[in-house]
Amino acid sequence: MLQLPTKQETQDRLRRERELVLLVNVRSRRGAALHGDVRRMLERRGWTVTAEHLVADPAAQLPALLPRVLAERPPLLVVGSGDGTIATVVDHLAHTGTVLGYLPLGTTNNFGRSLGLPLRLEDAVDVVTAGKVADVDLGRVDGDYFANLVSIGISAAVAGRTPHELKRRVGRWAYALTSARTLATHRPFSAEVRSGSALWRVRTHQLNIANGRMHAGTAIAADASLDDRLLVAYALGGGSRLSAARAAAHQALTPWLPLERKGYLTGTEFTVSTDVPLDVDVDGELSGTTPIHVEVTGQALRVMVPTAFVDS
Repeated sequence: MLQLPTKQETQDRLRRERELVLLVNVRSRRGAALHGDVRRMLERRGWTVTAEHLVADPAAQLPALLPRVLAERPPLLVVGSGDGTIATVVDHLAHTGTVLGYLPLGTTNNFGRSLGLPLRLEDAVDVVTAGKVADVDLGRVDGDYFANLVSIGISAAVAGRTPHELKRRVGRWAYALTSARTLATHRPFSAEVRSGSALWRVRTHQLNIANGRMHAGTAIAADASLDDRLLVAYALGGGSRLSAARAAAHQALTPWLPLERKGYLTGTEFTVSTDVPLDVDVDGELSGTTPIHVEVTGQALRVMVPTAFVDS
């Protein structure tokens, strides 16, 4: 593995050279409207944008684009997008010397919220240009990196159904509305979750494995973190639709409770199998089917964060 400079050395280089590459998903909720503002804000702060890439179909464009961009070893890659784009970006940025500067322009912005980034664009640009360099964990599902969350069940159906126009108009409520419609006809599934010697069997409509601390825009638990070298597995309710709705409401309304109080399972790796093969939602994008193996990789990504962020 490449021996990287220290975080302080990297931060000093960024502030000395003040150069970056800008990548914006113009299909994200705010990307199309704000990408011109982003560049102007960066340049007003004294940074040089050495290249700018506007993508409308990240899943199709990024696998070829990112290797070309990173071959130049830019010190800072500023990405304006939602969570789905980040899932692809971190595949290429993990364990490299390029720092991620993230501007949350999506719908739920779970990754940005997990980092403590402000959602107001001017303030997020301030973090990218004047924050500090931290290294955070990434998850891996069958070898592919992800930043925030792997889900099986309702969310996988919602990921393919939520209209982009609805997300632009009502934000993260678009997922809630689509989830409610999906739940009305969704069938529960049975899953086995293994972690070391532990075996957990559950029948549910929704199973999540989180690396980050946020789900649907709210905290999973008070002590969940992007920087604790742990994954968190939890089901939202049992086999009935009513229990799924109640569990989702409880999750959203109790972000201050610790993981132990919520009864969630933590570990460094999980193997998940289901009674029938099911689609897997990785940070809002469909990617493969069950069974899956999920593991955490500590200190895998360097990213700009607010100075108050606790970097373990």
